[in-house]
Amino acid sequence: MLILRDAFYGIRRFDDFQSSLGIARNILTSRLKGLVEAGIMRKVPYQTHPLRHEYRVTEKGRDLIPVITTLLAWGDKWESKDVPVTLIHKDCGEAMHAKVVCDHCSKELTAFNLSIDPIPQVVQERVTATRLAKA
Repeated sequence: MLILRDAFYGIRRFDDFQSSLGIARNILTSRLKGLVEAGIMRKVPYQTHPLRHEYRVTEKGRDLIPVITTLLAWGDKWESKDVPVTLIHKDCGEAMHAKVVCDHCSKELTAFNLSIDPIPQVVQERVTATRLAKA
């Protein structure tokens, strides 16, 4: 997520990611490779001699913006010791606050007003196994 955050801030080159994140080069290489394999980022050559690439967020990666902005808001509320980051909506120029709302009634979604249908099979199996183990 931190790599994606930096990519959304405009970082594209390996050395810039490494400098910003302060993680080992081998770990960054592995994480970038995973993001490329997942189709979230793509490698684009920016230099031929020697061959060097930059990493750009794909459409699939851009679809993670709601997730990232929501996690950012959560982190600012519960974990950050820093001044919260302000996200500005370019269309209107106002500060944006992440919210997840129902697309039918526009009410904010919470853990108390959601249900899942159908419940995924793997969840049903785990609940059943847990109940059987306790019996």
